[in-house]
Amino acid sequence: MFTGLIEELGEVSSVEALDDAVRLTVRGPVVTTDAVPGASIAVNGACLTVTAVADGAFSADVMAETLRRTSLRNATTGHLVNLERPLRLADRLGGHLVQGHVDATGTVLHRSHTDEWDVLRISLPETCRAYVVEKGSIAVDGVSLTVSGIGEDWFEVSLIPTTLAATTLGRVEPGDPVNLEVDVLAKYTERLLRRSER
Repeated sequence: MFTGLIEELGEVSSVEALDDAVRLTVRGPVVTTDAVPGASIAVNGACLTVTAVADGAFSADVMAETLRRTSLRNATTGHLVNLERPLRLADRLGGHLVQGHVDATGTVLHRSHTDEWDVLRISLPETCRAYVVEKGSIAVDGVSLTVSGIGEDWFEVSLIPTTLAATTLGRVEPGDPVNLEVDVLAKYTERLLRRSER
């Protein structure tokens, strides 16, 4: 379980093709300080299992299902990624509950700049539309954000300077894919309501 508060920007140092998978090695000196094989680290919002740690970097095998559902399928050497270690039960929950289970990818449709913040408009896949509401929470590339605007097939988030500087969202442009994770509580609520209607 994560909070969507990014700890550092990591850099992909290698991408090794495996049978039906990819082994990513990511430089992240902060998140590797206490990482061991078997630990979890969210990479652009996708929870990955650490397979090796060395010299401020970690490796993780990304299975075909994860590659299919996330933008990690586009990762290349030098690619910057958002990194977060799992939540400790004694920590403050500054963002929202993020599982690291990416629901879909969206595409950045528009980016507008102001002196104070940026606004990103992102496509909203049909499979996610029922779970996204204005002022609700969503994770975009693992970053916990509040939905500031919504249409039938898009939503908007407003990004403060800290988020722009500390995450990959400061660098994405129209046409770029981003990982989306909707609020898990909304999914459970929908399932419970469907069962009660039977």
